[in-house]
Amino acid sequence: MKRIVLVAILLSAALFPLLSLAADEPDSLMKKAETGDAEAQMNIGLMYYTGNEVPQDYTKALYWFKLAGEKGIAKAEYYIGRMYANAYGVKRNDGEAVNWYRKAAEKGFPDALTNLGFMYFAGRGVRRDDVEAAKWFRMGAEKGDATAQTNLGFMYHTGRGVPRDDVEAVKWYRKAAEQDYPDAQYDLAIMYASGTGVPKDDAEAIKWFQKAAVQGNAPAQNNLGYLYFLGNGFPQSDVEAVKWYRKAAEQGNADAQTNLGFMYYNGRGVPLDHAEAAKWFRKGAEKGNPEAQYNLGFFYFKGLGVPYNDTEAVKWFRMAAERGYPPAQASLGYMYYNGQGLPQNSREAAKWYRMAAEQGDVVAQNNLGDMYATGTGGVPQNYFEAAKWFQAAAEKGYTAAQTNLGVLYYNGSGVSQNILEAEKWFRMAAERGDAAAQTNLGFLFFSGRGVPQNDAEAAKWFRKAAEQGDVAAQLNLGFLYYNGRGVSRNYTEAAKWYRKAAERGNAEAQNNLGMMYQYGRGVPRNEREALRWFRSAAQGGNVTAITNIEKIRAKQRRR
Repeated sequence: MKRIVLVAILLSAALFPLLSLAADEPDSLMKKAETGDAEAQMNIGLMYYTGNEVPQDYTKALYWFKLAGEKGIAKAEYYIGRMYANAYGVKRNDGEAVNWYRKAAEKGFPDALTNLGFMYFAGRGVRRDDVEAAKWFRMGAEKGDATAQTNLGFMYHTGRGVPRDDVEAVKWYRKAAEQDYPDAQYDLAIMYASGTGVPKDDAEAIKWFQKAAVQGNAPAQNNLGYLYFLGNGFPQSDVEAVKWYRKAAEQGNADAQTNLGFMYYNGRGVPLDHAEAAKWFRKGAEKGNPEAQYNLGFFYFKGLGVPYNDTEAVKWFRMAAERGYPPAQASLGYMYYNGQGLPQNSREAAKWYRMAAEQGDVVAQNNLGDMYATGTGGVPQNYFEAAKWFQAAAEKGYTAAQTNLGVLYYNGSGVSQNILEAEKWFRMAAERGDAAAQTNLGFLFFSGRGVPQNDAEAAKWFRKAAEQGDVAAQLNLGFLYYNGRGVSRNYTEAAKWYRKAAERGNAEAQNNLGMMYQYGRGVPRNEREALRWFRSAAQGGNVTAITNIEKIRAKQRRR
């Protein structure tokens, strides 16, 4: 059976700081904060919240946000509410979240207006009240908040809290869509495609689907893939269809996963590969007993001797697992972990992973290591156990485990800190194409940690990862091109790589791309584009972008 890695390489995701064009001075800001400067306190909180220039620390973020919030800083009040709502650094407390959102909302802070509306919509911390939800969404929408505009459009479209009015829904979807808000672009496309609230217009629908898809909206990407598949609005292209199906599928969109499985099954746009088809069918099945269907698909699809049935899949996994067959044990562990074909049971998942891991199954070893590293799935957090299992899989050449083991050595988690060992494991995985390892190895060369400092080698590894779509690598490669480190200075290349990362939502890259437009480096000078990217970066928590917006606005006022 073709099996997938259950858990992504979570430990690698935030290992290294991202490089930026213009770094803040945290020490200077901290001094202001310690003297009681409320704005500085809020910004210090934001730095800890985002992990920008300092290690991410939600506890410290909340401390500084509260100092600023108690002085009436609306943005800090909003972030306090967000932390309580999402259990960031504190136990989830919807009542406290509502309290802080309300404080900020009453000062007119748009994001707080939107989130307070959501709390009423969902009945979190307050009694569910669609009328109140619509009221707060409207206030945020009238201030130009794209999320609030989209939500208000939804309320009108569904008649929740307001009389149903699809024309009004379209109006608010359009306002948000014109701000490049991808969810609204998708919703507006649906309205045009169905002729709801507007005359049916396939060309307009395609236009808005495309805009949303380019910005990463998974349903729009799936629909765009389908349009290419049909040749509706575009020249028919199976290769383009696969490209867009894959983008959406990798975000977890079940329809796209199913469509991509279909393309692999039929060899359309990709080489015929039934194992790949089964992999994507499983992913799509996860949305309605999905992963079991995916696994079962590999056995039963095209008549492998058994009818399609996820309960039967568990039965056959168990029969093989009880005979000691490691892949079946790992698969049964996987079924328990996801609750597919039987009730979810993390302790049973860990038990079966352990059986498979002790017999040398590298997927089970890596997954069990991850469970110990994160303290999830019925086992306590234990970095020593995590290191043991990562090492077992890493020594057999399993790249995900090699990367994870490198992270543990870099951080000294469960093993003595040893940068040379980290470099060794990163290099093993990097040379086999693991993008996270390539990015990490590039950073070691950039910083001279564990290897001689070498910008050219850093650029080489960042490029390998960047070309696989690794956002941190794309950002860092852009930085090297901008500064001429390890490569010839080339603002056009810098802008290219910043754009790739920016379009994936990286706030540092968005800020840097904004600066390229502001000063006309590598792209035509365009203040409007600069502001667009600065706003995106600011919405992502980039403090420098906020300053950059203020500078441009001040300049505009002087004109």
